[in-house]
Amino acid sequence: MVGDVIASLLHAAGYGVSREYYINDAGNQMNNLGRSVLLRYREICGYPIEFPENCYQGDYIKEIARDILRQEGEKYLKSEESVAIPYFTAVAGKTILDEIKVDLKDFGVVFDEYFSEKELYKDDGVNQLLNDLRRKGFIYSEGETLWFKSTAFGDEKDRVVIRQNGDPTYFAADIAYHHHKFSRGFDMLIDVWGADHHGYMPRLWAGIQALGYDKLSLKIILVQLVNLLRAGEPVAMSTRSGEFVTLREVLDEVGRDAARYNFLMRRSDSHLDFDLELAKKKSSENPVYYVQYAHARICSIIRTAKERDIALPVYSDIESAVLKEKDEMILIKMLVRYPELISGAANALEPHRITFYLNELAGVFHSYYNKYKVVSDDATLTAARLFLVKMVKIVLQNALNILGVNAPEEM
Repeated sequence: MVGDVIASLLHAAGYGVSREYYINDAGNQMNNLGRSVLLRYREICGYPIEFPENCYQGDYIKEIARDILRQEGEKYLKSEESVAIPYFTAVAGKTILDEIKVDLKDFGVVFDEYFSEKELYKDDGVNQLLNDLRRKGFIYSEGETLWFKSTAFGDEKDRVVIRQNGDPTYFAADIAYHHHKFSRGFDMLIDVWGADHHGYMPRLWAGIQALGYDKLSLKIILVQLVNLLRAGEPVAMSTRSGEFVTLREVLDEVGRDAARYNFLMRRSDSHLDFDLELAKKKSSENPVYYVQYAHARICSIIRTAKERDIALPVYSDIESAVLKEKDEMILIKMLVRYPELISGAANALEPHRITFYLNELAGVFHSYYNKYKVVSDDATLTAARLFLVKMVKIVLQNALNILGVNAPEEM
């Protein structure tokens, strides 16, 4: 979601942007996924199994196994693993990806491209790229192991790209993937990673520099895990035992707008406490409600004006000098700041600046609304204040749109 909002922010700032989801669908972890489902399939059919700790836990593995049993019956019970695992891997990978796509769409995240890691290995693409790097002097061998000379670009040590058994590492595929993206004509790449990958950054920067690209052409955004709370108490989760709260469950409980807005309430590399109960409150304690309510209030003011046959003014129709209250001056200054805010947030790749700004703008507007009448018997003042709140509405709607959050007209 952070990447989605960064893409929207860059688009708003005038950049051409493409959103791409990288599918890790090659290598041992996929075989392990297929084996996990196969073992559960056999278990459901009544065969005694030993389920290894390194296999994937969780009820979703069992659900995929049940689906395969419904579709295929017991035909894979006696199959050799070398025959069954590729099929179970393919079915599990597609099932999980399809569910991810549905959840992301409901979360307001849509990608232009889903790129499969397997594409990199077609026509021996990864090995060819490594051979090119070897000719440039950046790959060397120690026995059967191939190493990338990442220390030449400031990394703390060189990195393995081909293991002793001949299997490529994730790093080899990552070099190839970024080369593939640059070859498609992109000037800048922005990766969004979990914060636990912090130590991986220097080697990837080294990889793209060895390919001849500028280090600054790859930006890496680190996103911390979110701590889910319920009324201030942590929600218990364990990845090892397969106990976790899914994005779907969060969406079903608090809704898309609250989920998106709350996830953007801090810098992406800062820890975030997301209280599910707070996110459902219809009060000023809930930031997204507070901001959306400001937009809805302005829509109500505009409807009231129309009911009184007061036309919405344009700037040339108003006397701006009558706007002299302190809160009006603050609102005007905040509106003037908005283009600079968008430019700065886009250049820094920091979408949380928008939520900070919206919280402040909504707070100033609500204070203004509680103190002054916008529509009054003074036609000149009414016109000026209507124009002012209309501008606030435009900015609120624009900023919420960048965040992928609705701007309701009624609440």
